[in-house]
Amino acid sequence: MPRAGGEPDDTSEPYAGLIPDILSQIRVSYSDLRPAEKRVADAVLADVTFSVDASNAEIARRANVSEPTVTRFCRAIGCDGVRDFKRKLAQSVVVGHFYLAPLPPPEPNQNGSPLWNIVFGEARMALNAVERSIDPADVLRAADLIAGARQVLVFGLGGSSTVLAQETQNRLFRCGIIVTAHSDPYVMKMTASTVKPTDVVIAVSSTGRTREVVEAVSLARHYRAKAIAITAPKSDLASEADVTLAVDVPEFPDPMKPTASRYAFLVILDLISTAVGYRLDPESRETLRRIKYTILNHRKGKVLEPLGD
Repeated sequence: MPRAGGEPDDTSEPYAGLIPDILSQIRVSYSDLRPAEKRVADAVLADVTFSVDASNAEIARRANVSEPTVTRFCRAIGCDGVRDFKRKLAQSVVVGHFYLAPLPPPEPNQNGSPLWNIVFGEARMALNAVERSIDPADVLRAADLIAGARQVLVFGLGGSSTVLAQETQNRLFRCGIIVTAHSDPYVMKMTASTVKPTDVVIAVSSTGRTREVVEAVSLARHYRAKAIAITAPKSDLASEADVTLAVDVPEFPDPMKPTASRYAFLVILDLISTAVGYRLDPESRETLRRIKYTILNHRKGKVLEPLGD
């Protein structure tokens, strides 16, 4: 794979250093395995945790095959041998513990649906966590920085954080703020290197450990911009920010449920944008009036829509 600018990469193998998803490799390779090797695959997939700690002989006994068959199975799915297979399998277990064994179904609520407890219960828990954790004074400090900024850059990388960064832009431009959201790690660094001391960076990260976001914020602060972090407490990102709005939202161990921290971060964004709106009133009120007038005039509607959107 050539580098940018046409330079050849210094590795011939793509994704060098990446530990393969061995569970996926077993499933993809399954149809090409011999019958005895398939029995090894079945034994491994049936109890991955056992297979990580088991010896070659124990796996062979459980699969009802010989020990050399276990070795052949490991090589057939692309491993150098049993030791290499066990190393990759252990990595898969660390990454996907909650995805490997189904959890018992949650208790249904009074209407008979377990979904209500999972989704509504988690949302309420997240909102309560924000109310307990966030200091109103920090929200007002963040609003003051944003209201006085020449421009605001919003950084968020990954699924939820990208959407939340875009929502931050969506909220703040309505107050008349010059704001741009970025989710490309290279663009984040490039824009961070252009900031002025009167600029503000808002960084969103549920873990606070996303290296690209932390580095972009650190770079912006090097050029004397102010930084606001919406993130987890005591994280790398939290330590980089001038103002940190941090909340710890424990996740219900169900991979089928969207992460509850989204609700927490959304309400933090609503707190900030509302505070900015009041801080910039009457200018923000006039900006909102123009936006609403333009939309209603375009749609030719007579029903009053939500005032803030």
